[in-house]
Amino acid sequence: MTAQASNWLLARLPAPYRTHLLSRLKPISLPIRTVLYEPDETPKYAHFMTSGIASIVSSMSDGATAEVGIWGKEGLVESFHLLGKAKIPTRCFIQMEATALRMPFKELQKDFLENEDLRECVLQCVQSQGFILGQLAACNRLHEAEERLARWLLMVRDRVDSENYFLTQEFLANMLGARRTTVTAAAGELQRKGLIKYSRGRIRIVDPSGLENEACECYRTVRRLYQNFYSESTVA
Repeated sequence: MTAQASNWLLARLPAPYRTHLLSRLKPISLPIRTVLYEPDETPKYAHFMTSGIASIVSSMSDGATAEVGIWGKEGLVESFHLLGKAKIPTRCFIQMEATALRMPFKELQKDFLENEDLRECVLQCVQSQGFILGQLAACNRLHEAEERLARWLLMVRDRVDSENYFLTQEFLANMLGARRTTVTAAAGELQRKGLIKYSRGRIRIVDPSGLENEACECYRTVRRLYQNFYSESTVA
């Protein structure tokens, strides 16, 4: 695919409509912490990610947060908003510097209602992401921090095609819904096993196969879910 069509959802659309849609999309850069949508609000724009990572986060009344999903170049960040008028309670922001193709949300909403190919593709995307959100909710409740950290690092690796990241302990703790001391201990154990190198927020995956063995079953389940949907695209 060309750089413009490097979003996997766009790649699934029939060529004539994809070309039409691409002509209306604007390529943008998204710095870290850019908010794509806030809870209970209609988004201003729709974003087809082409690189980087966006986190879907749930927040509690005491300020505690936990990541319940992520978007990379496989999806449309605001896909759930297209389904109806229900308020979306999560927040989504950029956690690793990203790029995207965007257009006004209301324009894409009109296309979604009028174009069967787009509607079918988005609905399948939502179904796949919904299964992933459910799996991650169970993961956050049932699995230990070390397993979840391994799973999360691999999920990010799959979406950014890199084994090197810059992530602070505070950020990891927020994403995993754990204390910083817990994340420090989990990262230290993965490093002791020779699976990652971690220093001052810089993480490098040294042994991807070993890290996959260390991850909980949720990594393989989640990977299979989005592989099945994007099998006609560029997923390896």
